[in-house]
Amino acid sequence: MSDLKSVLSLKEKLGYAMGDVASNFYWRVFDVFLFIFYTDVFGLPAAAVGTMMLVTRVIDAISDPLMGALADRTRSRFGKFRPYLLWGILPLAAAGILTFTVPDLQEDGKLLWAYGTYIFMMLAYTFINVPYGALLGVITADSQQRTTLTSFRFIGAFSGGTLVAWLTPELVSWLGQGDEALGWQLTMTLYGLVALILFSITFATTRERIQPPAGQRTPIWQDVRDLWANKPWLVLFVLAMTIMVTISLRASAGTFYFKYYVGREDLIGLFTGVYMVSLALGAALTPLMTRYLDKRALLLVLMSLVAVLSALFFLLDPTQVTLMFILQFAIGLALGPKSPLVFSMYADTADYSQWRTGRRATAMIFAAATFSQKLGGALAGATIGWMLGALGYAANVVQSSQSSLAIQLLMTLIPAGFALLSVLVVRHYSLTGTQLAEIHAELQLEDPARSTP
Repeated sequence: MSDLKSVLSLKEKLGYAMGDVASNFYWRVFDVFLFIFYTDVFGLPAAAVGTMMLVTRVIDAISDPLMGALADRTRSRFGKFRPYLLWGILPLAAAGILTFTVPDLQEDGKLLWAYGTYIFMMLAYTFINVPYGALLGVITADSQQRTTLTSFRFIGAFSGGTLVAWLTPELVSWLGQGDEALGWQLTMTLYGLVALILFSITFATTRERIQPPAGQRTPIWQDVRDLWANKPWLVLFVLAMTIMVTISLRASAGTFYFKYYVGREDLIGLFTGVYMVSLALGAALTPLMTRYLDKRALLLVLMSLVAVLSALFFLLDPTQVTLMFILQFAIGLALGPKSPLVFSMYADTADYSQWRTGRRATAMIFAAATFSQKLGGALAGATIGWMLGALGYAANVVQSSQSSLAIQLLMTLIPAGFALLSVLVVRHYSLTGTQLAEIHAELQLEDPARSTP
C-alpha cells in the first residue's frame, strides 16, 4: 500500500503533464479554431459544419468504449496504457494534417472530405487519449495525490493551450506566406512533431502501479453493465458533458465574437491566451482549494460563479474590450479547477466500481469520460452551427443584426445557462472523502498487493 499511497515525484508529475501539453496541440485547435476554419477557410456553410460535428459523434459513441475495453485488456511489459502513447502519435499527426488540408473540390466533395478526415481525427485522438487518461487511474490510489497529479496535468493542458492560442494565428500567417490553407497544413505538421516528443516523455517517466484483481477475466458487456450501474460515474458523465458545452461554446464563439461583434480580429490570439493562462492558474490552485472544500462543494461554488460571470458578459458593448479581458480572466480562474476535479473524481469512481463489484475497468471509465467531453463539444458545435445558420451568418462579411446577436448569445447567456445546469447536476454526486478512505482501506485488505514493484 505504501507504493500506492507514496508521494509522486516531481519528475513523474511533470512527465504525465507533458501528455496533455501534447494533446492540446490538437484539442485546443479543435476547440478554438476548427469551426471558423471550416467556415472561413475551408468554405463550408455554418449549419453543415454544426451537423457534421454532431453526426460524427455517433462514431465516437462506439469507438471510445471499444478503445477502453481494448486498453483494459492489453498486456505488455510496459503496462496496459503506456504503450499507446507511442503507438498512437503517428496516426494522430497524420490525421491532424489531413483535417486541416483544403482539397480542390466542389462543396459536396469538400463536405465528404471534412467528414472523412474529421472522423479519422477523432478516432486517432481516441486511440491515444483514452489510454493517456486511464493512466491517471493506475499511477496512484491516493485521492489527494490524484487531485495533485490532475492539477499538474491540466496546468500542462492549459499551458499547451496558451501556446496554441497565441502561436497558431501567427504560425498560419508566417508559414503560409499569404496562403492561409497552406499555413494551416504546415502548422499542424509542426504540432505533430512536437506532440511526438512530448508523448514520448510521458511514456518514459510514468509508472502503472495499480493492477486489476488477480485472475480477472471480464467480458466487455460486463464492463458496460458495471459502468451503467455506477451512479457516481453517471453523474460525472452528465456533469462533464454539460460543463464541456459551456467551455466549447465560449471557446469557439470567442473567435466569431472578436472578429465580427467587437471588430478586432487581431485580439483573438491574445484574448484566448489570457484565458488559457487563467485556466492554468485555476488548475494550479486546485490542490489548495480541496484542502478546505471537498470536490463536490468546490464544483458547486465554481460553476455558480461561471454562470454569473458569463451572464454579465452579455451586458458589455463592443467598445468595452478591457472589461471583456477582465471577465474572461475571472471565468478562466473559475473553470480552471474543473478538469483536475472531474478527472480525479473519475479515478475515484473506478475504485468505487471495484469495491462494489470486485472488478476493475479503469480505461472503460476514462473512455466514457472522453466520450462525454467529445459529446459536449459536439453539442456546442451543433448549437453554434445551427444558430448561426438559422440567423443568417455569412463568412467574411459584416454580419446582420440577427447573426450579430446570435454570436453575442453564444458567447454569454447560452453558456451561462449550461453552467447553471451543471450546478444542478453536481448536487447528485454522492462519493465523499470519508467514503473513499473506507473504500481504499477495504480494497487494500482484500488485495494487499495491488501495486507492482
